[in-house]
Amino acid sequence: MLERPTVNEVTHRSTPESTLRHTVFRVLETAEDDDTASRVADISLIILIAASVIAVILESVPSIENRYADELYWFEVFTISVFTVEYMLRLWSSVEREDRLEANVFMTRLRYVFSFHAIIDLLAILPFYLLTFGMFGNIDMRFLRAVRLLRVLKLTRYSAALNMLITTINENARALLASFMILITVMLLAASGMYYFERQAQPEAFGSIPAAMWWAFVTLTTVGYGDVTPITVGGRVFGAMITVVGIGMVALPTSILASGYSQQLAMNARKYKNRADEAWDDGVLSDEEIKDLEELRVDLGLGRHTASQILDQGMVTAAISDIRNAGCCPHCGKNLPEAS
Repeated sequence: MLERPTVNEVTHRSTPESTLRHTVFRVLETAEDDDTASRVADISLIILIAASVIAVILESVPSIENRYADELYWFEVFTISVFTVEYMLRLWSSVEREDRLEANVFMTRLRYVFSFHAIIDLLAILPFYLLTFGMFGNIDMRFLRAVRLLRVLKLTRYSAALNMLITTINENARALLASFMILITVMLLAASGMYYFERQAQPEAFGSIPAAMWWAFVTLTTVGYGDVTPITVGGRVFGAMITVVGIGMVALPTSILASGYSQQLAMNARKYKNRADEAWDDGVLSDEEIKDLEELRVDLGLGRHTASQILDQGMVTAAISDIRNAGCCPHCGKNLPEAS
């Protein structure tokens, strides 16, 4: 049964400002198949994000920067202008989320400011303004140019796979934090042990625990540059033990992410299967149901082959249900035996 909209919701929807705000929100959100304006906005922003990242990369090449400095600068100004307007519009229209219609407007926008996508949007434009207005005085802040590459994360808004990875990290944050704490603890113990064994033989490389931490870090992460290696018998035995331990330490957060990502995929597959079962309930998939299922598949980040298998399974289930309901075999017409 449909619920009657509340007074606040009716007022919220009926004002010209809310109507315009809802339109802006709809256009800036990830597009549905039948929303041309939103799809054009998505494609335009994706192209601009990719182009701006390429421009930042090319700017790091001295010959290109010297030759096209003015063009790169004005392209950056144009990019920042668009991203700034986008950020402000998203902040303004964030109250149009369906689950925030009756919430406090200020708190809704404040929550949006601290959301993942909003922080990335802010980091994409903040370095430009900090450098332009010289807010840090004479301090060399050119390293902020590298921060501009974070704007590539803006693409996560349009990628179901990347969103799934972010969800996996959020869901397993405590387990990941615990694994990193274990890794840091083992690294400190490894640096302390190597300092004890090698401090006299190699005072330059292992003369202190902080100096030995470089060896511990590259060894535990299995990078092993080879620029610093133990030469004493005790140091080599201890180093071999730490190398074996390091393999497990690096595999721990990796396995957590892999397991969490697999669980997210399984959950998305179940969501798709439940929707497919509902669509097959009448034994036929209409064009509208097929369209809805395809939109859901894209949103959940499922492959076409996986979705096709789920749909085929649903079709078989629906056919078996029809046979049982009919009570006779569709081929020979004989009555089926009743289940005891």
